[in-house]
Amino acid sequence: MTNPYNWQKSSFSGGGDGNACLELATGPAAIHLRESDTPTTHLTTTPTPLAHLLQAIRTGTVSTPRG
Repeated sequence: MTNPYNWQKSSFSGGGDGNACLELATGPAAIHLRESDTPTTHLTTTPTPLAHLLQAIRTGTVSTPRG
């Protein structure tokens, strides 16, 4: 399987291949996220929902759905 995205790892993850981290790639009108341990599975979103998620994380207002 060919992967068309240029995945980037956070500089906070360290330099080794064994460091698990979140990787990010951008595509036309989308942002792709994946866990380095499972690179074949990734999440696709757009900038606005991702910005809202990051803001909620920063402010501590992320809530878990109740079921």
